[in-house]
Amino acid sequence: MDGTALPVSTPAAAKLVKRNFLEALKSNDFGKLKAILIQRQIDVDTVFEVEDQNMVLASYKQGYWLPSYKLKSSWATGLHLSVLFGHVECLLVLLDHNATINCRPNGKTPLHVACEMANLDCVKILCDHGAKLNSYSLSGHTALHFCTTPSSILCAKQLVWRGANVNMKTNNQDEETPLHTAAHFGLSELVAFYVEHGAVVDSVNAHMETPLAVATYWALRFKEQEYSREHHLVCRMLLDYHAEVNARDDDFKSPLHKAAWNCDHVLMHMMLEAGAEANLMDINGCAAIQYVLKVTSVRPAAQPEICYQLLLNHGAARIYPPQFHKVIQACHSCPKAIEVVVNAYEHIKWNVKWKRAIPDDDLERYWDFYHSLFTVCSNSPRTLMHLSRCAIRRTLHNRCHRVIPLLSLPLSLKKYLLLEPEGIIY
Repeated sequence: MDGTALPVSTPAAAKLVKRNFLEALKSNDFGKLKAILIQRQIDVDTVFEVEDQNMVLASYKQGYWLPSYKLKSSWATGLHLSVLFGHVECLLVLLDHNATINCRPNGKTPLHVACEMANLDCVKILCDHGAKLNSYSLSGHTALHFCTTPSSILCAKQLVWRGANVNMKTNNQDEETPLHTAAHFGLSELVAFYVEHGAVVDSVNAHMETPLAVATYWALRFKEQEYSREHHLVCRMLLDYHAEVNARDDDFKSPLHKAAWNCDHVLMHMMLEAGAEANLMDINGCAAIQYVLKVTSVRPAAQPEICYQLLLNHGAARIYPPQFHKVIQACHSCPKAIEVVVNAYEHIKWNVKWKRAIPDDDLERYWDFYHSLFTVCSNSPRTLMHLSRCAIRRTLHNRCHRVIPLLSLPLSLKKYLLLEPEGIIY
């Protein structure tokens, strides 16, 4: 051995260059990156396999089966990585060396990644260099559909100003417009921007849902069981833009059904005041009041008494009396809701199913209320005052909410007529 260095094999040299290229991209060493490209040591469109646990770089078609390890990593070119890391200088170097701007080695173009990362500078640069604004990812989404956070709103605006199609639907089984996406994520500013730039307010997705229906459904954060003010604002805006409040999806559900399913009295009030029909039935013959009944026990943040009150004051049909035990089953821990529903009848008689529906601890906790309930709902008639209330309500029917506040009566009587709960039945 004379100490002379052995020549590096070609595969080893290529591997070393590729590693140096990747390190330059990650560290934003655009000088080193430029030198490598000038020397033509590597193809500018070389594809790397990199960590991608959040699936920012990857997009898979619905129905594809993939080994789990593939979801932890992704294929990406230098353009994708520059956008992912927000390295504008490297991005410009790659584009100056004619990097393929619309390639999608793992389903997304660099523009899709830029929108998901909410990197406005990268979006502008890619658009300036000819990125396709309306191209689909493998999952069928355009760049606008990847603008799903408040920080990405400026990216969406930039795309629309440059000519992106604001009514282009996803090329997948959902067929949603960007307006559906903005409504889903509660982006009120983006909803207003899309509508002002030509978005169809009542466009429907593959399930016949309008953006109003989508926003209404997602107004409840199911994991936290909290209601979203942002989604409430989106619904208010869409109604102000004349969205059809009684639009029906493919199960014949209206936005009011979805608000009732969430037990969201804020949106229910909004829908009813905008002309929602309280007695519309879905494909299973259920009206909104049945939806409230189904979910009352699993909506801890809800105020079901307000939901029932709203519906009944807007002319909703009452629960079929022989099924009233289901109201108690759903609302046994919320006696105010039971009170509202009971007071909508001239008279209703209790039966053994009622008592069986009340857990012993709730019966003890709310003894005064339940004692009054069983006393009133016996063989004796209700008070003349209550019967007068029922007669007035029967005459006004679905105008109760509108006419009663206009009557020359004390506020306490108006509340009584509108079924405001008092904590006891008499």
